[in-house]
Amino acid sequence: MPFSLEIESTVAASRMFKAALIDWHNLGPKIVPEFLLSGSIVEGESGAVGGVRQLNFSSVMPFCYVKERLDFIDREKFEVKVSAVEGGHLGTILESASAHFQIKPTASGGCVVKVVTESKLKPGAVSGDDEAKAKEAMVMLFKAAEAYLVANPDAYA
Repeated sequence: MPFSLEIESTVAASRMFKAALIDWHNLGPKIVPEFLLSGSIVEGESGAVGGVRQLNFSSVMPFCYVKERLDFIDREKFEVKVSAVEGGHLGTILESASAHFQIKPTASGGCVVKVVTESKLKPGAVSGDDEAKAKEAMVMLFKAAEAYLVANPDAYA
């Protein structure tokens, strides 16, 4: 169920990076509480390689939480890579899962969010329509961050 996706936004790359990737565990529950109930750093520091954060989801998700580790960050290129270490579909249908996010500035002052996920299914597991649902959720989350940032021009400046 690996996939890649590009999401265009009118928001500057630096603001989207800070809001939707670095501080999502704090911002997400405020702007999409129907999806993300809460989030917190459970190991290390926020935005530091090796840090682990937990995101707790509402019943709209097929699982109640995921813990993700920050494996790589490049603040100048607005790029991160995270790996799921617990929760989500790990242990049920997935052996491993990771996501690489890169936010590229555009000439118009906005950005393009590039997402590439990698996952390994457990032997005999079937992902069903999880890829389509994951893509839909990813677009919804970045568009929610965009709407928040447009409505709050001083946030994450």
